Amino acid sequence: MQQPQGTSHRADSRLAVVALVAILIVALVAGCRAEPGASELAAVPEPAPQPSMIVRESTPADAAVATFAGGCFWCVESVFQETAGVSNAISGYAGGPEVDPTYQEVYTGRTGHREAVQVYYDPAVITYSELLDVFWRAIDPTDPGGQFVDRGLPYTTAVFVRDEAQRAAAQASKDALAESGVFEQPIATPVLPFTTFFEAEAYHQDFYLKSKDRYDTYEAGSGREEFKAQVWQEIQETP
Repeated sequence: MQQPQGTSHRADSRLAVVALVAILIVALVAGCRAEPGASELAAVPEPAPQPSMIVRESTPADAAVATFAGGCFWCVESVFQETAGVSNAISGYAGGPEVDPTYQEVYTGRTGHREAVQVYYDPAVITYSELLDVFWRAIDPTDPGGQFVDRGLPYTTAVFVRDEAQRAAAQASKDALAESGVFEQPIATPVLPFTTFFEAEAYHQDFYLKSKDRYDTYEAGSGREEFKAQVWQEIQETP
């Protein structure tokens, strides 16, 4: 039996509404899952590259560079700064991923950095191997947990090498020290690839000159100088 015309029209309207809703749902789902186009990807800015080194002090453009961690950078800087052939020794933070950290962040262990000194030198006057000799005599290379009164990762020692030549020289120097019999304990100082160095705050630079009284008090109480004198004096007195 033929349906009345009004009933057929209402059924067609309902079917049209259902079809329209289905189309909208499919479009929404497809839109949520759609991959961005090339033009949209190009519009997303790339993250800015992070610096691996920040040095604010003036340094000679043609100088060779070496980086050492030897505990408190005040003491290590003073040794290298007074070494012939060194044009500048800069205290800073090395080896961690954090960019330009503060002293408080580093010494409290909230970064992966060690206190370190970056040495700018003239290889015609002093070689990298000779700088390593200066470094070994400024530290206790058998201590894996820090240096003297300063403990924890920020005050552990390391030689940060920039290329294969430095790595080979550092490893050879470390092996020679181990075989020399100077120390009964194993040499704990690692040879690590250089990754980062960030200059420390201005008041740390040349601290042994700018804050002499405070530096002398710290140096006298740390035990570093007594250790150095005892170890190397015994060597000199050995027939």
